[in-house]
Amino acid sequence: MSKMKTKSGAKKRFRMTGSGKVRMNNAFMRHMQTNKPQKMKRKARGTSIMCDADARIVKVYMPYDRKQRRKAKAVRSAASTAQA
Repeated sequence: MSKMKTKSGAKKRFRMTGSGKVRMNNAFMRHMQTNKPQKMKRKARGTSIMCDADARIVKVYMPYDRKQRRKAKAVRSAASTAQA
């Protein structure tokens, strides 16, 4: 079986947290800041956590993420010790 490829657009836009959630940048912060309310600009600072439904899609695009594999490995090892 051939190697799965990580989507290059996804690896540039998203990062995984230690707990396996997807972190993303907020939208609407590139230009025309004078026309946007201060509250909108304040809330769009930094990064935010993606909702679970969208995160499932992004995780498919990044099959070789270390944190995702580590979490799956821990689940498999816990299941194997429970059977023994």
